[in-house]
Amino acid sequence: MIKDIEVKKKLSSRWFEYLQSEICKQFELLEKKVSKKSKVFKKRIWHKKNKEEGGGISYILENGNIFDKVGVNKSTVSGKFQKKFRSKIMGAEKNGQYWASGISVVAHMKNPKMPAVHFNTRFIVTSKSWFGGGIDVTQSFKDKKERKELNKKLFRICKINNKNYQNYRKWCDKYFFLPHRNEIRGIGGLFFDYERDNWENNFNFVRNVGIGFLDITKKIILKKINVKWNTKDKEKQFLKRGRYVEFNLLYDRGTKFGLNSGGNVEAIFMSLPPNAKWK
Repeated sequence: MIKDIEVKKKLSSRWFEYLQSEICKQFELLEKKVSKKSKVFKKRIWHKKNKEEGGGISYILENGNIFDKVGVNKSTVSGKFQKKFRSKIMGAEKNGQYWASGISVVAHMKNPKMPAVHFNTRFIVTSKSWFGGGIDVTQSFKDKKERKELNKKLFRICKINNKNYQNYRKWCDKYFFLPHRNEIRGIGGLFFDYERDNWENNFNFVRNVGIGFLDITKKIILKKINVKWNTKDKEKQFLKRGRYVEFNLLYDRGTKFGLNSGGNVEAIFMSLPPNAKWK
């Protein structure tokens, strides 16, 4: 059993870095399936104002054959939360000290028949420590079979890790909800937080969720890579993206955490689509 918190930090940060590399490789390979002149990720390194408090690496691919925009961000940061924000973070109430490492991915597809996909996992340390994260999928066009396959895959991941799938699925629906619209953002997925007991089991679960995301997105893309669409379909996608923007700016905890921990603004807002519309 690993007890040293520094070892836990190092192992989790290295995993997120490895997963970032694997996701970028897979997405570039999928781009090449469509055209030899495929786009590749552009790398951008950022640091907090105090470089000793860490930073991150963002990979962005835009105007691709499959992806209108996809961002893959990995960061490892530390510091002290502002007093007004400390009460919102478990274990940070007294002195506000924190350390956090994680990976976040948002992919907005060129083909509106393909859903947008979001994934993130993280390890946070204050006076306490825990894992959190999740996967969710947002369709512009209903596809019941796609939804069923998503839930089936996520159920298996939870089952082999002795996690309660139904709780995480309900948490996802509750979290990715727009109160002002009275609607769920997407078709569901998993959302979990404050995973504290049994660090080794939780770390294994987080890794399985990451590998599961690779498998899920690959299957979604390959299944619909040749599905035809038109400008009317794209308009519907733009409107759905508007909902995506509303959620991320108004309710997303990851956005608020990043802004309150001195994170890089461009990296925080990488989740926003290149184009969106409202009525």
